Amino acid sequence: MPEKKSSFARLVKKFFRYSIYLLLALFILANVFIVVTGRYYLYKGVANTYLIGQSGPGIYDLEIFPYKTMVPGKPISWIETDALASKKLKKKDQKYLENLGTKGFLVFHGDTLLLEQYFGEHDRNSVSNSFSAGKTIVALLIGIAIEEGSIKSLDEPLAVYMPEFSKDGKEKITIRHLLMMASGLSWHESGANPLSDNAESYYGSDLYGLTTAQTVVREPGKTFLYQSGNTQLLGFVIKKATGMSVAEYAEEKLWKRIGAEAEARWSMDKEDGDEKAFCCFYATARDFARLGKLFMTDGKFGEEQGVPASYIQEMIKLPAMLTEAGEPTQRYGLHVWVYDDGKSPMIYLRGIKGQYVFVLPEEDMLVVRVGEMRLPDVKMPQNKMLGKKTKVDYAQKAGHAGEIFEYIKIARNIVKKK
Repeated sequence: MPEKKSSFARLVKKFFRYSIYLLLALFILANVFIVVTGRYYLYKGVANTYLIGQSGPGIYDLEIFPYKTMVPGKPISWIETDALASKKLKKKDQKYLENLGTKGFLVFHGDTLLLEQYFGEHDRNSVSNSFSAGKTIVALLIGIAIEEGSIKSLDEPLAVYMPEFSKDGKEKITIRHLLMMASGLSWHESGANPLSDNAESYYGSDLYGLTTAQTVVREPGKTFLYQSGNTQLLGFVIKKATGMSVAEYAEEKLWKRIGAEAEARWSMDKEDGDEKAFCCFYATARDFARLGKLFMTDGKFGEEQGVPASYIQEMIKLPAMLTEAGEPTQRYGLHVWVYDDGKSPMIYLRGIKGQYVFVLPEEDMLVVRVGEMRLPDVKMPQNKMLGKKTKVDYAQKAGHAGEIFEYIKIARNIVKKK
């Protein structure tokens, strides 16, 4: 019996020894891969995700990157009802929001804040990452720059501002193509792949080098293909055209005029570097609502026309293009999401973790949701036995995240009970 125990102990010891050798070999191979490929950003990525128990970027990543601060001007407070402090969600709605990692859920009717619900340690003063909802801010800045004459038109070639795009087919790319998500560039969009351009743009330190290294792989202006690199290029256009960084221009033209109550921040790729225009605009939930309000007022800041009304209308039109799957684009305008059920059209800003600002102009309703999770996009089912009404419903919702319709349902119930 002692001999059997001794044999088992030797076997276990050998197993652990070889496991250590294997892990060491994998560690060495991983480091060799990083050095050979120049993907040094992976060190920062791993340190700020897997080593702290996360599987990817988080909404509270602000302090792990350098950032620029945008100071507000004269704040405009939302109207608060006497019942605001006591207004609560239904238990089932509360549970639904909690299960999706919601941190803040706000419902507005006109300028009145009807519901303001926060979860965990998040509160009205907390700032969180907008992720791709920030792309819409860049598009608004483009519209302002055109109105001021810094940019001549949406159809100007990108090469006017970035000489790296003056040959090899890249000279055909226009500002409009970038806004349409139809640049035809080779950018690899993925929120999960650590080797994607998205991962390098988020954790790396050379956004200019990464974006200018892109090649043309399809005809610009023909195919909708969502790529964060397009927004980053628009950020460089703003910098070249105005002589101001994206954050500086946003502070002067938006944040100081929009009625924001708190400071906002924009993450940088490095100290004194470039803003991550494709994401990483941080603000409070209340101030995110100010951005949505622009689509309710056709670009007005109070009585002042901040963004041209004609440009706002241009943003929410659906371009006549096909997606990569060969389907008509029915959900994305110029850097803003659009949903039209034929009754109450909705415009919204959207981020990868479920950052939303919903605008329903015909209902005078505005909804903000910040959080850490969203459901997959709705897909058209393959079942040919679907009824006509069901087919139309799926076709309208296809490409939109599944949970947004529940958020709107919850918000409508709050408005009804005001």
